[in-house]
Amino acid sequence: MPDSAYVRLAFPLPLEGTFWYRNAADKPARTGCRAEAPFGRRSLVGFAVETADACPVDESLVKAIRRTVDEEPLFNESTARLARWVATMYFCSEGEALGAMLPTGRRESAQPSAELGDFQIGDKALPLTDEQGAALEAILAAKAGTTYLYGPTGTGKTEVFLQAAERTLAEGRSVIYLVPEIALTGQVERSARQRFGDTCAVIHSRLTPSQKLAEWRRILKGEAAFVIGARSAVFAPVRNLGLLVIDEEHEGSYKAGNAPRYHARQVAMYRAGKEKARLILGSATPSVEAWQACAAGSMNRQTLTRRPGGGAFPTIEIVDMRSETGTISATLAEALRSTKAEGRQSILFLNRRGFSHFFVCGTCGAELTCKHCSVALTYHKEQGQLVCHYCGYRAAPPDACPECGSLDVGWRGFGTERVEEEVQALFPGWSIRRLDADSTAKKGSLESTLEEFRSGKIDILLGTQMVAKGLNFPGVKTVGVVLADAGLNLPDFRAAERVFSLIVQVAGRAGRYDPDGRVYVQTFRPENKVIQHAAALDMNAFYDGELALREAQGFPPYARIARIVARSRDRDAAIGAVRELARKGRGVLPGEIEILGPAECALGMIAGSQRWQLLLRAPTLAALHGAVKALLAGYKTPSSLHLEVDVDPVQLL
Repeated sequence: MPDSAYVRLAFPLPLEGTFWYRNAADKPARTGCRAEAPFGRRSLVGFAVETADACPVDESLVKAIRRTVDEEPLFNESTARLARWVATMYFCSEGEALGAMLPTGRRESAQPSAELGDFQIGDKALPLTDEQGAALEAILAAKAGTTYLYGPTGTGKTEVFLQAAERTLAEGRSVIYLVPEIALTGQVERSARQRFGDTCAVIHSRLTPSQKLAEWRRILKGEAAFVIGARSAVFAPVRNLGLLVIDEEHEGSYKAGNAPRYHARQVAMYRAGKEKARLILGSATPSVEAWQACAAGSMNRQTLTRRPGGGAFPTIEIVDMRSETGTISATLAEALRSTKAEGRQSILFLNRRGFSHFFVCGTCGAELTCKHCSVALTYHKEQGQLVCHYCGYRAAPPDACPECGSLDVGWRGFGTERVEEEVQALFPGWSIRRLDADSTAKKGSLESTLEEFRSGKIDILLGTQMVAKGLNFPGVKTVGVVLADAGLNLPDFRAAERVFSLIVQVAGRAGRYDPDGRVYVQTFRPENKVIQHAAALDMNAFYDGELALREAQGFPPYARIARIVARSRDRDAAIGAVRELARKGRGVLPGEIEILGPAECALGMIAGSQRWQLLLRAPTLAALHGAVKALLAGYKTPSSLHLEVDVDPVQLL
């Protein structure tokens, strides 16, 4: 079949349309390939979504592509259809959708990912308890449909997931297994590669572009039928999809942070429905939406209640910090000593990295904030710098207040660096290791730290939320939540849900194999209901209260929300855009659509851009989509402004 003379490209830019070009004569681009073409004064790589023998537009306006990037197509029609759905669902261009879905590498790597060979564990399928076996058979009873596998931490959900995958592969169908964090990928992959061998592929952001491209092509060719990875793996072009698994479905990391702001859970639901596959969602702390769906009967739920490894759910004690002077209470310190004396290990959790949370003047009260973001700078003692955790801005700590010149300046709050320093002073000679974004910046450091802890070489592992999610350490007896209050007061309707989930999840690291786990939840607000429900592991009380509050306030799952954020270095431009949209909305939108704002975002400035928002609230997704379309119809975004639409946002900062 002769190659087509013209090719239509979709660029990964917020553009309304696609563009026709003359194809290359020597190496023409086929549908599904990438091609480099002139675009204005630039040269951009776009995705070939269509070819034609005759030019469908005015040929005098058509330029020629400069080169074809791919020898073989990178995506097929199935992927293209999924991209069009993503574009419609999340209000982005077809090119932006494809850009989020596809690997960016230009050449396939001949070297496998280093992470693939790092884990030498001979995992095998484990005997299932009666409870696990019943859940598995209930999941597999239907060839398609959604099941929620709920169970407290350590009840063996992963084993059910993997045996469901084995059975699906035995049917001649493919599997996509999603995990929320890259740190989890290695842990789950160990079992996967032992069981599935070369048919296992991994997709996540720590792969180089070339490595990711090589894995993608293996999947596309049908050489890999079991795909494991973080969020973007939901787009893997597997053949004959039979099962999607979303482990720790409650995690916010399944939501993309940049446009298109897709949610892997929603994409998985769409794919499962279209491709008639099974979908399993699982967590010890389900999202509020999932809990409500199960309670209402719109989603089937299977429940696990026992830890097959012989462990018991830990005893959790709330520690009142109002009478304590340091970051580690006397109660927790004694528990750490006792655990060490038994030859066991401990985990300390604090969801705040750095040494000190902010720098403040005792005379005038001034705080040092980022020049480019409306957030306080965090002091990092190891680096000797003040750092912004949003844009990366760095500054030397001043000796005096820059506002009033006072020498009465100091640090308030604390992060993982300070806790590490205090713990080292409390327990000299102990092996203490910190696990956060700073300590794991070097390639391979995360994996090596986890392996050292797993082998018993580390006494105390201190970390941020990395240590709270799915990591399975048999030697852990004691877990300390250093500051349970962190995050409770954020201006976000999901704040309580996040705090509850983190406490329950990190508590689940204790006593997974021995029935003596202890958890200490340090707080300045011991009377807070969220903390009390988490410490009591009272799931029903928390979800009942949270759902009642969400219903009264009109938040999900009782409404659908879209967030429109205008970003510009010109404050007036950002304000003007959301005001214009609000005025238009109040004139054209039906009464069932509620407009909240305009208002400045909680983080009013990030990386020098002013941020203002508009919230749309609707009773259904269809009504919400119609409202956003009506609002944006005919709106011409100024060149100085970036407008971002977030459907079903997971945070409002």
